[in-house]
Amino acid sequence: MNKAFTNEETAVDPFDDDDGEAASPLPQGARNYMTPGGHARLVAELEQLNKVERPALVATVSWAAGNGDRSENGDYIYGKKRLREIDRRIRFLVKRLDAAEVVDPAARRDDDNADRVYFGATVTVGDESGATRTVSIVGIDEIDTARGYISWISPMARALLKSREGDVVTLHTPAGAEELEVLRVHYEPLAT
Repeated sequence: MNKAFTNEETAVDPFDDDDGEAASPLPQGARNYMTPGGHARLVAELEQLNKVERPALVATVSWAAGNGDRSENGDYIYGKKRLREIDRRIRFLVKRLDAAEVVDPAARRDDDNADRVYFGATVTVGDESGATRTVSIVGIDEIDTARGYISWISPMARALLKSREGDVVTLHTPAGAEELEVLRVHYEPLAT
């Protein structure tokens, strides 16, 4: 089709995937709780993007733009796309860090409620079959199921919140209700 017949205002750039940020998984009006380690990791990522990756990519795109025809210039096209991805991630991190409320789990060790499950707790639970598992309740930006880090808004964390050692809680799963016994609750600094 001839370019004269396309509407410039509605034309879609096939390389422009910047359709905005996904909706936040945080409940409306909830704080973005985060452990100190998770906060430090996001700050380090933001610094890496702002001070290392983005400036290097801007230099590459500038060099590629100076090479002439941009429509068939792979370095330019890929560089601009990657630059949009980096800018989108930077905006996301800035929003997350602005809304972050850092909660140190180690500070709760000496608290009167140190035997109760709150944000930052590391909890060992046993199920009906006798199997045990240990999970740590962290912020939504720190989830790592391989290390047992679950979000404080996850169904398991919600079932465990405010329980004590020895309590039995009900976890509702798609497979049905599951009874979990809280075997141990402790607070410690989490690995980043």
